Amino acid sequence: MSDLILVVNAGSSSLKFQVHEIVGERQLSMLMGGQVSGIGGSRPAFRVKDGAGECLADTQLAPEQAKDLAGAQEIMAAWLQPRMSGPPMAVGHRIVHGGPKMTRSVLISQDIYDYLESLVPLAPLHQHNNLAPVRVIMDHWPEIRQVACFDTAFHRTQDRVVERFALPQEFFDRGVRRYGFHGLSYQYIAGRLRQVLPEVAQGRVIAAHLGSGASACAMVDGVSRETTMGFTALDGLPMGTRPGRLDAGVVLWMLEQGMSHDEIQDLLYNRSGMKGMSGISNDMRTLLASSETSARLAVDYFTYRTAESIAGLCVAAQGLDALVFTAGVGENSPEIRAAVCRRLEWMGIKVCAEANADNALTISTPDSRISVHVVATNEEEVIARQTYDTISGLL
Repeated sequence: MSDLILVVNAGSSSLKFQVHEIVGERQLSMLMGGQVSGIGGSRPAFRVKDGAGECLADTQLAPEQAKDLAGAQEIMAAWLQPRMSGPPMAVGHRIVHGGPKMTRSVLISQDIYDYLESLVPLAPLHQHNNLAPVRVIMDHWPEIRQVACFDTAFHRTQDRVVERFALPQEFFDRGVRRYGFHGLSYQYIAGRLRQVLPEVAQGRVIAAHLGSGASACAMVDGVSRETTMGFTALDGLPMGTRPGRLDAGVVLWMLEQGMSHDEIQDLLYNRSGMKGMSGISNDMRTLLASSETSARLAVDYFTYRTAESIAGLCVAAQGLDALVFTAGVGENSPEIRAAVCRRLEWMGIKVCAEANADNALTISTPDSRISVHVVATNEEEVIARQTYDTISGLL
């Protein structure tokens, strides 16, 4: 075995990975990281950079090469194997749903795998993909330790009132509760703020993780108090292909109209959100560049609901000192950030147009009552740390 930790983050349309080297007492160094993006789409790509940000690979793929996650895994494995000194010491995986039992990262056994597989109905767009690389490694390299790192675990600090639905107790006892997601991203943001903006980290912060999947989280001194996603990753903010908050009566109506479970699931996970509203695309860049009325409606809906949810999260935080944008859209779209902040100007938020256009760390003006920041997330770094701590017995 080498002194390497491999991180695998298998999502609905991308396969991200990083390789970290153990270089000292609890010290990790990222050697390389990359992803296969656009899985199942018309323009998949494979890109890798080293720890210093230098390009190691940048290849446009044919659609058939990355038509599914299995193909993406083959591309990643073929590139990595000759560049690693041996099998990794451990592989850390992002697992979206840990259910009510998982409050921290764990070594994956067959029993743990079976439990996580039982949660697939709670996150059908993600959980199956998260577990696919786990199964491959279990079948072909059973001697390699694998660690599950959960998107839900960060939110287990929330008050019991926050995690409940107004349903009979029996449903809560059976696991029907608000879990929250994107926890690995929020954990990274909480830690990163302590490094780059320590005075902000200690206060009342709302982080907006805006990407193909989107949510927001209220944190006080880096601890989760409330988040927009709930029982599944369908809830809260509108997303690329998911509707976000939706009256449950709509689903009852769909059933009454004769739609099947699978039809409704496909609609809610794959054909709604920005893609459904616009009728054009789930890619925010495409929508922003479009002159179609439906594209503008989708963008306006996204920014309105995002601002509305940010305002609502202030109840859990009892105010707001700083707003942080992160993830693909949050980090790279000045237009979306500006539109969200315009809807929150009544709170005293003022954005500097130049800083926002430059994706600067701080994009608010000096006289803004609430500071606004752009912080790149790094879920894979959190997974690497949790994996090392788990196999070292530190968790």
